[in-house]
Amino acid sequence: MAKKNSEARVIVTLGCVDCRERTYNTTKNRRNDPNRMELTKFCPRCRSHKLHREVR
Repeated sequence: MAKKNSEARVIVTLGCVDCRERTYNTTKNRRNDPNRMELTKFCPRCRSHKLHREVR
């Protein structure tokens, strides 16, 4: 059986807060997380772990 195409799950881009480089893409459920997502990820430009925030 095929999976239903749902509008609740969207693809978001994460960008570094310090250097503003957009490095990561991920998905999130819009119903569970309506606010902007924030994760600590490795930034290759800064060469350290930094906060990455959802960019629109």
